[in-house]
Amino acid sequence: MNETELTTGQTGSPGETLLLDPTSEVEPSGRSLVPRKASLEGLTIGLLDISKPRGDVFLDRLEEHLGQRGAAVLRYIKPTFTKPAPMDLRHEIASQCDAVIEALAD
Repeated sequence: MNETELTTGQTGSPGETLLLDPTSEVEPSGRSLVPRKASLEGLTIGLLDISKPRGDVFLDRLEEHLGQRGAAVLRYIKPTFTKPAPMDLRHEIASQCDAVIEALAD
């Protein structure tokens, strides 16, 4: 039994990851993994601060490391960590970035 089976009681197909949505999921959804890029060079990475204490400190360091690897970085801030990001913010990130990293810190 693998970790996914232990935590969810369900298995995914090879090459798929079982994602659980903590907001209001009724059925888990399986999605295929997107192929990884060979390099961060030339990519735009969005850094999303969810407005928890010290998340910005983590993202500041991450921005430095990503920049050293040739990625452009755009920063975003959720209005509150207690709710999902507003739809317009999610759309903005999706339209401007190749990938996004969300900071969870306290």
